Amino acid sequence: MKRVSIAAAVASLAVSTILAAQAPASAADTLRCKDGETYMMNVMVSSHPYWVPVYQGFKQAAAAFGCKTAFSGTPEYDITKQVASFEQDLVTKPAGILLHPMQADPFIEPINAAIEAGTAVVTFAADSPRSKRTGYITSDNVAEAKFAADEIVKQVGGKGEYAVLENPGQSNHDLRVTAFIDYMTAKYPDMKLVGRQATNQDGTAAYRATAAILQANPNLKAMWIPEAGSAEGAVAAILEAKAEVLVMHADITPTTLDHIKAGNIHMALNPNQGMQGFMGFMAVFLAAHDEIFDPFNDYKVSGYNPVQIPFVDNGFAVITKDNADSFNLEAYMVNRDPY
Repeated sequence: MKRVSIAAAVASLAVSTILAAQAPASAADTLRCKDGETYMMNVMVSSHPYWVPVYQGFKQAAAAFGCKTAFSGTPEYDITKQVASFEQDLVTKPAGILLHPMQADPFIEPINAAIEAGTAVVTFAADSPRSKRTGYITSDNVAEAKFAADEIVKQVGGKGEYAVLENPGQSNHDLRVTAFIDYMTAKYPDMKLVGRQATNQDGTAAYRATAAILQANPNLKAMWIPEAGSAEGAVAAILEAKAEVLVMHADITPTTLDHIKAGNIHMALNPNQGMQGFMGFMAVFLAAHDEIFDPFNDYKVSGYNPVQIPFVDNGFAVITKDNADSFNLEAYMVNRDPY
């Protein structure tokens, strides 16, 4: 029988301990939340129905890891108030926040401060790319814009006047509009942009802007709108004027869904909200638990979080009369806890 000296055994144990300390923790040890570990979702216009399926996906992913969640934000379309709500969230010391920043630059410092204080931050639907956020989850806004342009031209015959509504400063909405106009200009020169108005997700502002555009441009053929709130006001103005204008928009609300069913809106392009929330949670959870792996890069000397996910495309659905019932929010929420 081979004998091992006490000194050799102690040395072996010491080496094993050092190696264990250097090795990354196993997934089995870390892919669970500690008691009370909480992840938050922060948005603006917090009562908007868009957030409901996103938060459901966020909660479903969190439940799989034994984590708590909380929904936060501000009811106003106000960047100052949203930043204040985000900073108030940090007082509770959440492990991470999935954030929809209303505007990019005002959130740079708040996001960076949160990360430096130990709270992981991932953005979704809109971004703050110059911040230190570790991930961005969204649909492909350029693909949405090109799809909308191609469909509008297909429907109106390749020649005519069109208009857009917009929400300057919100990155995803800006991209949906600018990419649409650039693509339309380059590929369909016989389509003429005759109206471009900022409505900032305000249905009343959209109604007034659309009424003015229609009065000035009685031959208007189509409108592209980057979100559903403004689409509600635009359709009301079009119906009141008894105009024949093809409307396409991004996102969905119960009201615009009803308009799609009635034929007042041609179609909507809706980001896969459930996947947006689910993948958003995964990204922020992994950022908060970056100790679970040891990647082959320079994170130890550079000091940045090794979990960097610059872009995840959650996809988008095309909503028409044929599949509109699948997007009934009231039916989806039966037996579900909203918060």
